[in-house]
Amino acid sequence: MGGGTRLARALHLGPRHYRICVPVASGRPNGRCEPLTDTVATLKPGLEDEDVADPHDRLTQPASGRPRYRGRRVTIPASPWWAADRHADRRPALILRNRLLAATRGWFAEHGFVEIEAACLQVSPGNEAHLAAFATEALGACGARAPLYLHTSPEFACKKLLAAGETQLFTLARVFRNRERGPLHHPEFTMLEWYRAGAPYTRLMDDCAALLKLAAATAGVRRFSFRGRDANPYADPEQLTLAEAFDRFAGIDLLATVAGSGQTDRDALARAAEGADLRVAPDDTWADLFSRVLVARVEPHLGIGRPTILCEYPVSEAALACPAPHDGRVAERFELYVCGVELANGFGELTDPDEQRRRFEVEMAEKLRVYGERYPIDEDFLNALAVMPDASGIALGFDRLAMLACGANRIEDVIWTPVVETPA
Repeated sequence: MGGGTRLARALHLGPRHYRICVPVASGRPNGRCEPLTDTVATLKPGLEDEDVADPHDRLTQPASGRPRYRGRRVTIPASPWWAADRHADRRPALILRNRLLAATRGWFAEHGFVEIEAACLQVSPGNEAHLAAFATEALGACGARAPLYLHTSPEFACKKLLAAGETQLFTLARVFRNRERGPLHHPEFTMLEWYRAGAPYTRLMDDCAALLKLAAATAGVRRFSFRGRDANPYADPEQLTLAEAFDRFAGIDLLATVAGSGQTDRDALARAAEGADLRVAPDDTWADLFSRVLVARVEPHLGIGRPTILCEYPVSEAALACPAPHDGRVAERFELYVCGVELANGFGELTDPDEQRRRFEVEMAEKLRVYGERYPIDEDFLNALAVMPDASGIALGFDRLAMLACGANRIEDVIWTPVVETPA
């Protein structure tokens, strides 16, 4: 049929497998032909999907912004990751990954950290509204069932160990996040987390700078690069507050939309976003708008030429971070960017269990509103938080660091055994 002919032509555009959209006509036994629909054909990842970093995306539309069409998904068989030719292509990056793991462990051992292993199965996967977890259940001896989740971060376990008396710890944890797949996202990946009891969160910024230099030296490179964006990992990181970044790149006075109590003004941010030529929907929350400005106007400029530390997030975006002592509108939270890639997220840790419970409840109410589900709160974690010492902690995407060090364009290129991609 005509659509089949067009698909066949598409297959000869290049070697092996590209990701493309092609029109396909669907025939029926009665001879009628359905209207043409957009259908995805999976070929070699040279033309890559757009990867969206917006954590508040409600998944009501694809990354392209175009409406999702009904149609058949046509998957053209491609070489699996275990095919000899593909493995040979990926192997140098994978060997470098191993060297980076060894160097990272050596750095933490040299600086007095103890390596821990966090259990992957937890009673709560984490309580951030826009993270999706993998659910399972434990079966008791008498057949009783109890829900469990694969953790989205080892954070709860690490903080329980701080409460138990550990003072400097790190972990290279396998973590799991559902609904995440793209050049920078994978459903199972490696999170490097470390914690310092009694240390300010600015100490973590120094750690990040040291680990970037370590990764570059291990890889034998002078610069990191990702999709045409370069950065010098040996350069001192630029430091910007969120307020400075919003003003510089979007012309928005962010803190004018946040009261001294931390209460946010949705309408004020909506007006500012419209003034910056950004889309504003009637049901957008302040958090939605904050994320849209951050992703569209701010993030593309971060970590270019040298690493960027973006700090002092509004307290409503604090997650598990404590408020900043100098300004109740912001929190002790920072993120590290390199080549436009978000690499790490660090906190001066909140140790108030009542405030943490309140934040969890707010997040889970939002999750219920948007996704129709909520995750349980780990009461054992809140009990531990009550006796946990002041500390700072950070999570760094180890696979992304490996990507930057070896120049890979997709996260699967630095994962030994990628998860098989499921149909859309």
